[in-house]
Amino acid sequence: MHEAPLRFERLRKRPDFLLAAKAPALSRGAVFIQMRKRADEDPVVRVGFTATKKIGGAVERNRAKRRLREAARLVLPLHARPSHDYVFIARGGTGSREWGRLLDDVKSALISLAAEHDGARVSRSSAGASSKAVSSQQPDPTVSG
Repeated sequence: MHEAPLRFERLRKRPDFLLAAKAPALSRGAVFIQMRKRADEDPVVRVGFTATKKIGGAVERNRAKRRLREAARLVLPLHARPSHDYVFIARGGTGSREWGRLLDDVKSALISLAAEHDGARVSRSSAGASSKAVSSQQPDPTVSG
């Protein structure tokens, strides 16, 4: 018997994004992904995309989000879990990253998040990468420019 294919919906409301922000997150290359298990039994996978103004102007942010949407469309059916929300956050290189590398970033982040959710130990370097990645985007006040 074949399992029913996963259904996907878009996250569009701010409270859903805020709940996902409290969930485990992981940074890989040019993408930052948050994964949240929902309490409901609805098997639909919900996906949201965002890019901050740190990425650049509207053109750069839109390009980065388009690329993340396409990467998610290709990779999520293989690695997503039912009843979970995923938020893809564009980072500085998302708009210009080589396509194959961007797909690898998304795939490895999803696999690592799933392993972390299952209780498997993720190496300290990858677990700490998310906090370092966020802080590395802010300018260092000790460096003179």
